[in-house]
Amino acid sequence: MSASESLRQEPEERGTWDDVRELPPSAKLVAKVLEYNDTMTQQQIADETLLPSRTVRYALNRLEEENVIDSRFSFSDARKRLYSLEIES
Repeated sequence: MSASESLRQEPEERGTWDDVRELPPSAKLVAKVLEYNDTMTQQQIADETLLPSRTVRYALNRLEEENVIDSRFSFSDARKRLYSLEIES
């Protein structure tokens, strides 16, 4: 096995709604909001859900652990991250 082969990572499988079902209510709410709104920042999610920013951050972390959301840096403001739902059908 070469060094380049050992560094290659397998793409992680995307989560499903069954994975979300076991999460706290705040994570379920964030997932549903992202289902209806394509891409949002953490602040936009907090405004839409009326949840505190800390709760939204916790929910996003839980959703990331289950591989059901995708996050990337915003091109317009690199300090912000954009979140979108990535659930297998």
